[in-house]
Amino acid sequence: MLVFSSCSMQKYCPAPDTELPAHILRDEAVLDSLALADMQWWEIYTDTILQSLIRKTLDNNKDMQAAISKIRELRYSSRGAIAENFPTVDLWIGKRNEILNYYGLPKDPGPEPGLKATIGWEFNLFGASIWESKEARDRYLSSIEGQRALQMSLIAQVATAYFELLSLDQQLEIVRRTMETRRESREKAELRFAGGLTSEIPYRQAIVEYASAATLVPEIERQIALKEHEISLLAGEFPSSVERSQTRMRSQFLIDIPVGLPSDLLLRRPDIRQARTELHEAMANAGFYFASRFPSFRINTNVGFEANTDSWAHIFQSPYAYPIVNFLVPLLHWGRNQNRYKASIEKYMQQKAAYEKTVLTAFKEVNDAMVVYNKVTQTSSLLVNLQEAASKYAELAELQYLNGVIGYMDVLDAQRQYFDAQLELVQSVCHEYLALVDLYKALGGGWNEELPEEALTKEQLRKQEKMVKKHLSDSIQARPGLTQEETLRETYREYLGRQATENTEKYIQQDLNPEKKKADRKERRKNRKFEPAKENE
Repeated sequence: MLVFSSCSMQKYCPAPDTELPAHILRDEAVLDSLALADMQWWEIYTDTILQSLIRKTLDNNKDMQAAISKIRELRYSSRGAIAENFPTVDLWIGKRNEILNYYGLPKDPGPEPGLKATIGWEFNLFGASIWESKEARDRYLSSIEGQRALQMSLIAQVATAYFELLSLDQQLEIVRRTMETRRESREKAELRFAGGLTSEIPYRQAIVEYASAATLVPEIERQIALKEHEISLLAGEFPSSVERSQTRMRSQFLIDIPVGLPSDLLLRRPDIRQARTELHEAMANAGFYFASRFPSFRINTNVGFEANTDSWAHIFQSPYAYPIVNFLVPLLHWGRNQNRYKASIEKYMQQKAAYEKTVLTAFKEVNDAMVVYNKVTQTSSLLVNLQEAASKYAELAELQYLNGVIGYMDVLDAQRQYFDAQLELVQSVCHEYLALVDLYKALGGGWNEELPEEALTKEQLRKQEKMVKKHLSDSIQARPGLTQEETLRETYREYLGRQATENTEKYIQQDLNPEKKKADRKERRKNRKFEPAKENE
């Protein structure tokens, strides 16, 4: 029945038309299975203070706490939906008082104590309840992927804000150092003007240059305060100062960053995984409305004991049972079920388009991030040379001015170029760090955190594997860009995380080779049949 309904839904719910390119990057020549996203986030962000901020954010961020609570809510809802597929048993214990009065005869009160159990089971011939439980399960899985996407985004936001904060600190340091230099130049210009060595113009120009640098300090301090408030909010705290490293940001100059295979990107990006589970949820919703158009039946059985006297002593002498079978056939609903089914198909098509767009967007974001990183790295390299040249130019201009070769305006111009080159280099290095953050996020890095070994015992893992094997293997659907074996392995990994026992691979091979699975089962039964009984010690 489930196979029949699944086939019918795959007929009306076509798979996403996503043909993956040969490479993730447009100009990539060689495929590499390694990827930057395979590294853990603390291996990318080695600053211990930043690591502490990220961990604090993952623990205290309010959006993260709400997402975790949402996962628990949908997990319980999914379990409740699965429980709808099983019979219900209710127990009634009490006393019923009937007053009979037939044809004017005296009233005959008849208190009857009783013990009654009611067993009920409703079953749709085309699996409506099964589709409903699958929809709840996919909704639960979607919430997990949403939480992973949120974690990936939060890590990127904290890293971005932290690197911008370090960059602002360096800019403020440069401005204050420049102010000190210009203050000394202003004093020298004042002395030369007072001694009649120069006109008033160089002195006034020195005052202007000092004042222009001083105006940058309040603006940078404002940006620093706002950035600290942003980090505090991400960490779930009230606005406060943020501790940061005193190490200066320097250009990375990383070349040939591995991005991995196109099929791996579909597995790593939580937003793609979430869109895929939402697609499965939409298919399950369509399957539910498809099955709702067909007959269902309900079995109710009342069994118990009921005495015809006021005493409980003889209650077990009066057993009874009332089995009832109801067969319900939708006959005339004026197209309600049919229109709901068609609407669910259109909803699936919308989700299919959304999934395809998510895949295209992911490849675009990776290419954009790689282009940005390569270009800002080149810019940083050029700005390093520019800063060195501007520094040398400023030194030579100062010496020539003291020797009377050039005017003071040339000195100020050289100092201004050196000041601008320093600020541009700091900003470019910051952009390089931010580009690496964006690239790591675009590749799907940051959420795949390894679980500690003590998180689950081997016995718990085996039980989870058996649960996945029992409830999921028959309803696993093909995924674009993945082979059947990759689809099975990814489904098991979604439910078990990165922890697994040796049984996982065995289950996958059994799903790939059903005939071998049957032969192995027959062989085990045969061995048990002819196995000699053990003697009692």
